[in-house]
Amino acid sequence: MTVSRRDFVIAGVGSACALATTGVKMAEAQTTQGGPPHKEPQAARQSMLPDRMPELSEGNMTPAQKQAAAEFSGGKALSVPGPFVALLRSPEVMLRTKALGEYLYSTKSVPSKLKEFAILITARQWTQQYTWDIHYPIALNAGLDQQVAQALAEGSRPEGMTPEEQIVYEFCTELHRNQSVSDPAYARVAGRYGEEGVIDLLSICGFYTFMSMILNTARTALPKGAATPLPSFPR
Repeated sequence: MTVSRRDFVIAGVGSACALATTGVKMAEAQTTQGGPPHKEPQAARQSMLPDRMPELSEGNMTPAQKQAAAEFSGGKALSVPGPFVALLRSPEVMLRTKALGEYLYSTKSVPSKLKEFAILITARQWTQQYTWDIHYPIALNAGLDQQVAQALAEGSRPEGMTPEEQIVYEFCTELHRNQSVSDPAYARVAGRYGEEGVIDLLSICGFYTFMSMILNTARTALPKGAATPLPSFPR
């Protein structure tokens, strides 16, 4: 079964909606493209922690949850993937989150490669294994150099970034580390992508920060068969 980029992203620029079939697709992509670094013991231990908010069976859903799950899937099933499994505990939050994810996927204010780069930067900031596992191959397919992604996974400033990638890296990194953005970093993004691009890039960082909070707290399991992709930050 072929899984499209849109399937991944509404799942995830939406990060995050991985269906069972995505695990195979990710494994194929990482095998052909080299894959991210191997997991370290601490990351491996974290991946073994029990899922706090596993998938709900239809019999365990409230009427509001059933309605939201049906709306989420277009009436085809009463199941939701990835971080939306945990978010289904608050049906209205889940549906509003999905709507924002769909917008961020569709917006053209920032090129797809750079949106994916911003997602990886955020996933690395939070050591969010699920998001990285989904978006790493998407980013490579969008044109991000594997060595840039690998350096990011290792917690290093990537070498060999394009000028556009440097603009996004500095903007997102400042935002995550300093909780603000300097005038030069702001001016570079605004000058190239406009104020809409600034807001959309901020929203991507914020959206995946929110998703990381959900996934890390719920301890959402990686797709079946996927290895923990991110090592712990060097200390």
